[in-house]
Amino acid sequence: MINRVTQQTVQRSTLANVQLNLAKMADMQARMSSGKLITRPSDDPAGTATAMTLRSQTRAAEQFSRNADDGVGWLTTVDSSLSASVAEVRAARNLTVQGGNGSLNAVGREAIAIQLEGIRDELLAQANSAYLGRSVYAGTSDAGVAFTGAAAVPPYDWTGTAGSTVQRRVSTDTTIRVDADGAAVFGAGTGSVFALIDSIAADLRAGADVGPRLTQIDNQMDTMLGQLSGTGTRYNQMTSAQDKTAKAVMDLTVQLGKVEDIDLASTILDLEMQEVAYKGALGAAARVLQPTLMDFLR
Repeated sequence: MINRVTQQTVQRSTLANVQLNLAKMADMQARMSSGKLITRPSDDPAGTATAMTLRSQTRAAEQFSRNADDGVGWLTTVDSSLSASVAEVRAARNLTVQGGNGSLNAVGREAIAIQLEGIRDELLAQANSAYLGRSVYAGTSDAGVAFTGAAAVPPYDWTGTAGSTVQRRVSTDTTIRVDADGAAVFGAGTGSVFALIDSIAADLRAGADVGPRLTQIDNQMDTMLGQLSGTGTRYNQMTSAQDKTAKAVMDLTVQLGKVEDIDLASTILDLEMQEVAYKGALGAAARVLQPTLMDFLR
């Protein structure tokens, strides 16, 4: 049986094709204006799921990158203050050697004692170094300084929290310590390097032999150098993590772009082809809709 094709049937079919071509062109224009392949989840459900996963991974990688940047700041502060402290302790040792040669009079010994007290003050300042308002030698303590001053009671008390460390997470399963234990680096109270220098200054003023103090200074310097070495190792780990997280963010961004972003050249070509198809559909519709009542009466 042959179906009857009427003018109205042809018109409906032609208009439907025009609408279909127009809808396709509108969709392509929306992609062109947004620059995205997926403008709503229904465009590509699988691609949307992949994009959401990649976005989640990108946000995590960006946070790890920020953590690594912050960690580098902490460790740079620790490294700089430790290096300066080692130099100060070495200077104190040299002054102790000068004070112990037995040829100085009271005035000379007093001058060295004053210099030693200046070194002590500088060491105390380095021990109270902070990064963004946080002491780098006090662990998780919220105390303003890691060590109290000479005038405090007790003097040179460490205000940090024992056993606490400041960590920065640089990957899902990796954390790196970014602070240093002030009590381990400088000692605390009467066993601190500050108290040691005070004792040397007092011995010089009293005319006592300060030669035996050199062993204590050497031990303190060895401790600081060991801490400095450990800080350098962690700094290298942190900068390596910094590079890795930055690369991870870049790679994830590229992957996300492949899922979401349009191929501009291909989209422009497709849009031009769709415009041609739409114009052709309009031309066909114009021809189909041309007949009038007079055409039927002929």
